[in-house]
Amino acid sequence: MPVIYRLKTLPRVHKIALGLLSTAMVALIMMPTEPAVASRVHADLAVPAKFQDARQPLEIEVQDLPLVDEHLPARELMVKVSRGDTLSSIFARQGLPSVLLHDINRLGADARSLQKIHPGDKLTFSFDKKGQFFGLSYPLDAARTLDIRQSESGLRSRIISVQLEHRTQYAQASVNSNFWNAGVTAGLSAGQIMSLAAMFAWDLDFGLDIRAGDRFAVLYDQRYKDGILVDTGHILAAEFINQGNVYRAIRHDDGNYYSPEGRAMRKSFLRAPVNFSHISSNFNPRRLHPVTGQVKPHRGIDYAARTGTPVVAAGSGVVVESGYSRFNGNYVVIRHDRTYLTKYLHLNKRMVKKGEKVKQEQQIGTVGATGRVTGPHLHYEFLVNGVHKDPKSVDLPQAAFLSRGELAKFRPRADKLMAQLSKVSEVMLANN
Repeated sequence: MPVIYRLKTLPRVHKIALGLLSTAMVALIMMPTEPAVASRVHADLAVPAKFQDARQPLEIEVQDLPLVDEHLPARELMVKVSRGDTLSSIFARQGLPSVLLHDINRLGADARSLQKIHPGDKLTFSFDKKGQFFGLSYPLDAARTLDIRQSESGLRSRIISVQLEHRTQYAQASVNSNFWNAGVTAGLSAGQIMSLAAMFAWDLDFGLDIRAGDRFAVLYDQRYKDGILVDTGHILAAEFINQGNVYRAIRHDDGNYYSPEGRAMRKSFLRAPVNFSHISSNFNPRRLHPVTGQVKPHRGIDYAARTGTPVVAAGSGVVVESGYSRFNGNYVVIRHDRTYLTKYLHLNKRMVKKGEKVKQEQQIGTVGATGRVTGPHLHYEFLVNGVHKDPKSVDLPQAAFLSRGELAKFRPRADKLMAQLSKVSEVMLANN
């Protein structure tokens, strides 16, 4: 054969080299593989057949630990504060000693908040496994909780704070029947509706000026804890369009509201010092008196309201008169400065005394029907330099502006909020 013939003709050295190469290749082919080696190793370590199905005990040293952590309470009890409750009465009902309450009152400023509990508040008491007082927690607000604990060194108190997530929400509505119903339709709470009215109370009389077709839009803050709504915060910005006139307000860091230009929404005087149902008699220099039938100037406005409705000071000042007369009934007179003076007549109760300083919106009495009257109402007079003016139309003093430094901080945030409010308003109107 040609292959065999060629091998025979090779030189002897080549034949030897070829033979060595062939021997090496055969040795490599016969060498055992890794699985084969592994199988042999496992075979050498194999468990005897008599032990393959038997359970073998595993010896481990385990230390016995108590099931109850001595640093945790064994029992908790939540108590809801009822009307007339005091901290001492609540402690007594739980069988807690008065000396404990005394020690808590000595803990400092943090614990003093317990002295201001209100109906509806919740106190959580905790006790150890022996039934002894272990601790007390009292939520101060959505983010802070007062925590009082018994320790080896005695009572200790601290404020536990959590970070809340803030989300900005939007609401808007048009007035059909009345402002209150419009607020409810917008999804606002009673507190938010009252806050919105208070923001514009110095520019608008919500008992007289509101018309069908008026509309408003607000941005307000909501706070969430672990994704759950826990609190509705302040109104951040609002716009109210009344009879074509546009009013805007933005909340500043000081907690007050200002126009986008930085003018305070809070003026020197309120338009109306009482939450009334209607005006029973307007300012009229030639009015016929409803009792005598004689022509007698009516130098103020009669705001009809239920007996007991709060009456507040229209502006800050000093009480110059607080008394009773046959015709005026219970009355209060406030001097605001050398120019302005206001009178409040036919009160059911007077809550300020002569010489007392009062602040704007401070309650000075309640609506009544004392003196010569036909029904419960507040008779309100506004005098400028001793001359009676119509409280509805008198020009009130201009409000103050923010300082230059505060205005520099206020404007960027105000511009951002108003842009956001306008953008959302446009989208909502387009969808409607």
